[in-house]
Amino acid sequence: MKLITISGLDGSGKSTQIEMLKTYLENQGKKVFYFHAIQFGMANRISSLSCCHKENQEMQKSKTKSGKFGIFLRKIFLKIDICRFGKLVKKLEKEGYDYLVSDRYFYDSVVNIEYLKNNCHPEFISGSQEIPDQVRNDKIVKPDSSIYLQTDPESIMQRERKPDQGLEYLQKKKEIYDKYVSAWNLMIIDGNRKKEEIFEEIKKLIS
Repeated sequence: MKLITISGLDGSGKSTQIEMLKTYLENQGKKVFYFHAIQFGMANRISSLSCCHKENQEMQKSKTKSGKFGIFLRKIFLKIDICRFGKLVKKLEKEGYDYLVSDRYFYDSVVNIEYLKNNCHPEFISGSQEIPDQVRNDKIVKPDSSIYLQTDPESIMQRERKPDQGLEYLQKKKEIYDKYVSAWNLMIIDGNRKKEEIFEEIKKLIS
């Protein structure tokens, strides 16, 4: 089974491309499993925690700010999610799936955590090339194709459906993505084009 992931900024068109890819592969007779890293995540699934209900609400509702404990929980949940994903991959392989296509991946989760750290603690702001422990972990499933839909924040904010977090939020997250392109072996695709043009390039990359 091949694992194809598409990462990128909120509003960059990841979900559109993943849906187009899923349809394209299924039309070729392939068995395809759709995966969304955020929906799969423990932080999204847990509605309340007995001792930290407030922090859990913060994790689910806010994407721009978090307290130290909220960031800590995200790190713990990410490690758990990586283990859960490994088990899912083995299950899908046994069931004969040809592809797992991922709308966002654990890379996106790491970017979110680093953004929150930067926003919470000035000493964490960009510059360090250290690879987060969650990504260095050998247990993470390495994608066959890791695509980064590199899109200008200004372009995203001109679209009909745009993130409500604003331009500065997107700019800071783009800095983090760009910093890890090489370390994560991301294949860059220019996202500042029509969706059909982008998809044609994606097809070439995964062929």
